Amino acid sequence: MRLSQPRIAPLQDDELTPEQAEALQPLRHDPMGVLNVFRTIAQAPGALHRFGQWGAYVLRHNSLPPRQREMVILRIGWLCKSGYEWAQHVEIGLNDGLLADEIERIKQGPDAGWDPADTALIRATDELHADQFIGEATWTELGRHFTDKQRMDLVFAVGNYTQISMFLNTFGVQLDEGLTLDPDLKAF
Repeated sequence: MRLSQPRIAPLQDDELTPEQAEALQPLRHDPMGVLNVFRTIAQAPGALHRFGQWGAYVLRHNSLPPRQREMVILRIGWLCKSGYEWAQHVEIGLNDGLLADEIERIKQGPDAGWDPADTALIRATDELHADQFIGEATWTELGRHFTDKQRMDLVFAVGNYTQISMFLNTFGVQLDEGLTLDPDLKAF
């Protein structure tokens, strides 16, 4: 975690304006509850509403298999040094088929003993993070394993979770109850 306290505090229910309460309402039925990230973004209720629409596509309607989608999200969270993003998606990744040792290998990058499809996904994530572009060799390798739509969804996921990591880190969103900060991310 980069900050030990929030710069922008998550709103509690008794602090919400009617517009903020309305923006948070769809999240009240989510099994994970109303997380600190959403309570923070609720300071800008219009942004939260649109963020929720796009986020639902990227997380729930993405054409990548869930395990591989989570690999991409975890890798970009790791590269962005987002303790919150990493902690949330470790749990989601485990539920979506990632193994604990695979989650640890995500930290190491594309050369950590992955199969060719997973290697291409992680390499593409690294390239997008470094240069906002996937090079021709990686794009071609992705095409051997994934459809054009899946390659688009890869870029959408990396872009979305880069943005999320930026505001989690900058706003100082703190971990929700029950989550544990990865020790490797404590120094940031």
